[in-house]
Amino acid sequence: MSFQVSLYDALVSIAVPADKARAVADAMEREMGATWATKSDILLLRQELGQLKQEMNLEFNLVRKEMEILRSSMTVRLGSIQVVAAGLLFAALKLT
Repeated sequence: MSFQVSLYDALVSIAVPADKARAVADAMEREMGATWATKSDILLLRQELGQLKQEMNLEFNLVRKEMEILRSSMTVRLGSIQVVAAGLLFAALKLT
């Protein structure tokens, strides 16, 4: 409320009519209340961001585990392919 009074006083001091100064101060107060974030808004946002960070960390950990499983699976598959390829190569060499 002190902002509104200060704005009103400043406008009146530069010869703005009192009713217009009050209208400007009221409009500014309404606009600030509707569009500016309050401390509680910022605290709520901070809490929500903290929860989002925790959820993202959990998701990233799950993705890391899945990638580790895929890496192991791919290593086994590649090794199997190499063994089969070597077996076919040796079999082909033995036939000739």
